[in-house]
Amino acid sequence: MSEELNLNEMLQIRREKLKNLQDTNRDPFKNEKYDITAYSEDIKQNIEAMQGQNVCLAGRIMSKRGHGKTTFMDIQDSQGRMQLYVKLDALGEDEYNIFKTYDIGDIVGAEGEVFITQKGEISIKAQNIKLLSKSLQILPEKFHGLKDPDLRYRQRYVDLIVNPEVKEKFVTRSKAMKAVREYLDERGFLEVETPILNTIAGGASAKPFITHHNTLDIDMYLRIANELYLKRLIVGGFDKVYEMGRMFRNEGMSIKHNPEYTAIELYQAYADYNDMMTITENIVAYMAEKALGTTKINYQGKEIDLTPPWRRLSMKDAVKEYTGIDFDDIKSDEEAYEIAQKKGLELRKGLTKGHILSEVFEEFCEEHLTQPTFITHHPVEISPLAKRNPEDPTITNRFEAFVNTWEIANAFSELNDPIDQRGRFMDQLKQRELGDEEAQMLDEDFLNAIEVGLPPTGGLGIGIDRVIMLLTDSSSIRDVILFPTMKPVENR
Repeated sequence: MSEELNLNEMLQIRREKLKNLQDTNRDPFKNEKYDITAYSEDIKQNIEAMQGQNVCLAGRIMSKRGHGKTTFMDIQDSQGRMQLYVKLDALGEDEYNIFKTYDIGDIVGAEGEVFITQKGEISIKAQNIKLLSKSLQILPEKFHGLKDPDLRYRQRYVDLIVNPEVKEKFVTRSKAMKAVREYLDERGFLEVETPILNTIAGGASAKPFITHHNTLDIDMYLRIANELYLKRLIVGGFDKVYEMGRMFRNEGMSIKHNPEYTAIELYQAYADYNDMMTITENIVAYMAEKALGTTKINYQGKEIDLTPPWRRLSMKDAVKEYTGIDFDDIKSDEEAYEIAQKKGLELRKGLTKGHILSEVFEEFCEEHLTQPTFITHHPVEISPLAKRNPEDPTITNRFEAFVNTWEIANAFSELNDPIDQRGRFMDQLKQRELGDEEAQMLDEDFLNAIEVGLPPTGGLGIGIDRVIMLLTDSSSIRDVILFPTMKPVENR
């Protein structure tokens, strides 16, 4: 109780300081701009040239120490921290007394000479300090500390201030996303934009968010994927397209799942799933190289080598390797169901041998896929948009890429047979009738598009957030999304 009272008193004192400033015509919030001539890290990296120069920099006060006529203060700008050496003689008595009322968290502009202290610290000998914004809150580390992950995610702006390593993660994220675009642009891909509001939730097996358009008086869906629109563009004559942006899935939340997340999908005419494998391993390696300077990373104590080429393994072979079950020897859906039950899997009725193969793989194989691995040839039942393998029509020319046991990419040779595609959609509708809310909807316009003619095409989707987690050694997807989805405080 006394701690809470003390905090309230501290907050009140800050407001009183602001009022005093305003009453003396020094309202910091009336400042519109400040001309910055230098940044902290630039000064430190070029100290030989900068020493003795007069500079103006701005930032947030992170610490103050000193007594009487001399004060040392650290300010934090967009690059890092810089020490200010502030003397009464330099500022004048009136300005120095006002300066001493400034609080940790306040934003100031400082003008002064670059020098090196006797202890060897690069600093600014302040000649003028201007309060640019008054902080009316207490930075968490000053009071409780910012250790609670829930508070860090809710108040990311404070997290970025007091935990510099968090900011570095998002700098790495930006570099990696820039690398994706760079890689594709240099290879002739065109970046496009497709609708986020859809009348049909298609392109993936997932539960959508539903909203309502008042003027049209129809329900609409936030996109779960942009696949079907991008393939329409291939039909229209674009040979290489991609889109990177937010997807939305109304599903569970975990350390690997956020309801809105960033993904990239790309499509290339006259290419197949083997081409997509090459692009996948090269693009992830390129992201690592550009963001970290290496393709060998350490994730939570595990050494992972992203250097191409990656291992390739069919789903059937993976199941055989890690469980001993050979699905080529299983002759019926019933036999597959019985074997799965003996392995301890609880499965709903109506599943086929292909569905059960996928369930066994997910339960018993994914946990072994730490090093980058392509799992290929998924059953046709779980791949409604992928082309059948010509040698075995029960499987598709599809792959998922796994790193650290996570799926980070999904790709295939695109199904371009409109008759087969309609049949797959009808099978999906049956699955919806049996209770599978993630089964895909029938999209008549998309069927019309591929009836016009979709060339042989390779398509690929990569989960950007999961790759960023690997590159930044982050244990939760929330650590790499600036503002992750959170339950409102009042409803917790």
